[in-house]
Amino acid sequence: MTDDGSAPARNWAGNVTFAAARVVTPTSVAELAEAVTAGGAVRPLGTRHSFNRIADTDGTLISTAGLPRLVRVDPAAREVTVSAGTRYGDLGRELDAAGWALRNLGSLPHISVAGACATATHGSGERNGNLATSVVALDLVTSSGELVTVRRGVDEDFDGHVVALGALGVVVALTLEIVPTFQVSQHVYEGLTRESLLAGVGEILGAAYSVSVFTTWDPDAGSQVWLKRRLGEDREAGEDHQSGEGGVGTAAPAPAQLCGARPAARPLHPIPGVDPEHTTRQLGVPGPWFERLPHFRLGFTPSAGDELQSEYFVPRDHAAAAIEAVYKVSGEIRGALQIGELRTVAADSLWLSPAYRRDALALHFTWLPDEDAAARAVAAVERALAPFDPRPHWGKVFVLAPGQVRAGYPRMADFARLAARHDPPGVFRNAFLDAYLQSD
Repeated sequence: MTDDGSAPARNWAGNVTFAAARVVTPTSVAELAEAVTAGGAVRPLGTRHSFNRIADTDGTLISTAGLPRLVRVDPAAREVTVSAGTRYGDLGRELDAAGWALRNLGSLPHISVAGACATATHGSGERNGNLATSVVALDLVTSSGELVTVRRGVDEDFDGHVVALGALGVVVALTLEIVPTFQVSQHVYEGLTRESLLAGVGEILGAAYSVSVFTTWDPDAGSQVWLKRRLGEDREAGEDHQSGEGGVGTAAPAPAQLCGARPAARPLHPIPGVDPEHTTRQLGVPGPWFERLPHFRLGFTPSAGDELQSEYFVPRDHAAAAIEAVYKVSGEIRGALQIGELRTVAADSLWLSPAYRRDALALHFTWLPDEDAAARAVAAVERALAPFDPRPHWGKVFVLAPGQVRAGYPRMADFARLAARHDPPGVFRNAFLDAYLQSD
């Protein structure tokens, strides 16, 4: 087990310097259990792609990146078991080579499976749940050092274990549902006006297997629409996006226009004016799912690189009204903004998922790396979205009061009891969890 105590650990964006006394990287589950039970506070550490203090502690940060690498496919069960620190981009390559796929991916292939699932990180698609909805089992080390396995359909509180914010223990492996591999073509449209977005939001967000709208929130500027179309699948023919079948073949021609937006004649970056070199292949060129569903390529710095992020989930039924509300405060946010993104996430039953029991529109904001300016913009966004009961992304910047956040989760008290059962001494607690994991 390596122990890196030479310098303070920081998150990916550099806006958080962890207070941890040490960062350890166990090379076995036994070493991990030893680190957990050594005394003091502990937090699991993934790829550090959170933008708040959810992973912070004044004790020990435990990275799972050094655990023995595991990618074990079970074709009969249509499952793959992976080590917690595995990155989605690396998993995608191995699954595809074996003829399998995950149903969806997030915009970044650089993030770890355990960290993404613990915070309900997601991709897009009206019928696609967040990444955690593919979890069918997980193994975690609890505060006593015990290795515990929970499985869907076996443990009645399984839905409380998946999006767990690191509060139950350190996840060491996850088992995910898989489907036969499939190909995706990516088409980017530009020039979508504010008026056309508001009038056609349902058509736009349902136009492909996965859809993203990128906007500067300038009422007078056009937005981009990224359509990721699954080959061999025709929504109008009534095929189920979640079936996992029909993943090969050809797609019908892409629309000549989409609510007035026209196909881009060249590859684009989501942020206007930025070189698209780091983005995944566009212009309708088919490719494997793991090279098209993300926005950015694994071998490059994701997104803008130097940034802060916020995201809020509102009921899908209120999409147009929520978008219009943000446009009304656009003058307060554009000075701090690099780009905004709109995506859809299907409802699920995971207790702490921001899409719990409601189909969601996710409004994402990539801010300039100016914490004061971002804080003012975040406050403006939260005021605008207040009528729509927004749920913030657990790993991003938000300032909603803890009581308001807790009120959005009907199973929050149940989760707090589950955390107390797995972690009676509070080994995995920190100030962030103390603020939210309590019942009013």
